[in-house]
Amino acid sequence: MNTCELLEISSSIVPDRTAVIFEKQRFSYNEITQRSNLLANALSEIGIQKGDRIALIDVNSHQHIETYFASTQLDAIFVPINYRLKESELLKILETANPKILLFGSRYAKLIHSCIDKVQSIRHYVSLGVTSDHFLDYETLIANSNSKTFSPTHEHSDVTMIMFTSGTTGNPKGVMLSHDSFTSYTLNNVSPADPDVNERNLLTVPMYHIAGVQAMIAAIYAGRTLIIQKQFEPNGWLKLVQDELVDRAMMVPTMLKTIIEHPNFGNYDLSSLEVITYGAAPMPTNVILEAIKKFPRVKFINAFGQTESGATITALMPTDHIIKGTESEKNLKIRRLSSIGKPLDDIEIRIVDEDGNEVNSGTIGEIVAQGSRIMKGYWNQDKETSSTIKNNWLHTGDLGYIDNDGYIFLVGRSKDVIKRGGELISPAEIEDLLLDHTSVLDCAVIGVPDEQWGEKILAIIVTDDSNTLSEEIIIEFCRDNLASYKKPESVIFIDKLPRNPLGKINKQYLRESYGNR
Repeated sequence: MNTCELLEISSSIVPDRTAVIFEKQRFSYNEITQRSNLLANALSEIGIQKGDRIALIDVNSHQHIETYFASTQLDAIFVPINYRLKESELLKILETANPKILLFGSRYAKLIHSCIDKVQSIRHYVSLGVTSDHFLDYETLIANSNSKTFSPTHEHSDVTMIMFTSGTTGNPKGVMLSHDSFTSYTLNNVSPADPDVNERNLLTVPMYHIAGVQAMIAAIYAGRTLIIQKQFEPNGWLKLVQDELVDRAMMVPTMLKTIIEHPNFGNYDLSSLEVITYGAAPMPTNVILEAIKKFPRVKFINAFGQTESGATITALMPTDHIIKGTESEKNLKIRRLSSIGKPLDDIEIRIVDEDGNEVNSGTIGEIVAQGSRIMKGYWNQDKETSSTIKNNWLHTGDLGYIDNDGYIFLVGRSKDVIKRGGELISPAEIEDLLLDHTSVLDCAVIGVPDEQWGEKILAIIVTDDSNTLSEEIIIEFCRDNLASYKKPESVIFIDKLPRNPLGKINKQYLRESYGNR
């Protein structure tokens, strides 16, 4: 099945149901389908063809949904882009993806202006907000289009989306996700639209993130009403839950912690909530226990996965969040809260040693996954693909073990990528920048545990003899040159970095030495 059919199915079953609520705008399933089709026609008329990349950079909005489903009609490839990127970071992604068209929100007009003469592949720029003589206008394209229908020719295994993620190399990697990457999860784990069931789903996770995209597609297939929040803001989130009678929400641990600790938490009626899915970063046990206490009626689900796996591959289910029974049974349940649960039915998972051999229960190894949802590879990066997918198994880079009951526990990562508040951050990218500073002789960047963000960024620096550097100077230097979430939260200065005989920095030693900062 192709993803475009997921919207078609729901539109045929619940055409008049509200599909999307975004600020003051409300669109039915029939209207979202029509707008996506009109946009597909408009894009076709300006030359978008099969295989062309359609890039979009903006905060969450209904245009993400319309643009994605329009791209599927044209057999084109959708490229959602992190809206936090600075110019140099954005240019790397655009130069890699080579999109033919770039759609952007109003707040990014200045950024896009600065990139126009630097990206040769882009033939059309489309503004989602403020109109300009320099750009095409999104709503004008739709208004002037026609309703001709398309018959996509793509196969279910064809690439439908390229999602960029940071790895340990410091270079952006475009994860190629097929229609199977989304339909396999959706068809196996989500019930289709039902005229008698109308769930109301609050989406606040960024729609450039795999968790946001997966949540969006699942909601569309299930015929849910999708309430979109531009960006997470706790008061706004609480108000939306109350006013829109939200019964499902997805968030990263940082968001959940912020909500339950918010001073206005008790001022809102949140009784409509029935399901909260969390993931994309480690969840501190004390935070989820407090959330369970504050949301006694809510069914919690811990979803674990990564962009390369097409999102969720294991889940800790609602029954695992019910802490009842004898003291030993309750202690077992609390211990399991630190696990990532069990594999979903449409995915196969193993724990393997360095040679790829499956290890016994309780033995630590790398988590590998196999199934139709797994990425097809990295866009134009064959070397990186072959080092990540071996014999059709995705090597996640996460280390863990499986207990005798089938629950998987993470113990660390073989890769050094930092997970902060659901964002994947490349230490090498920050290190490369720091080494550009004239007073930095050597450096290493590591993630250290943090209750609020899952991990926070620590920069460890060797300076020259000038003694002019300070923590504040380094953080400001990074803030000026990187997206704000990539800047170090803290900096320490040492005389020499530990290295092995081959010259590689011993980051494990650094984590053991400075992990409690």
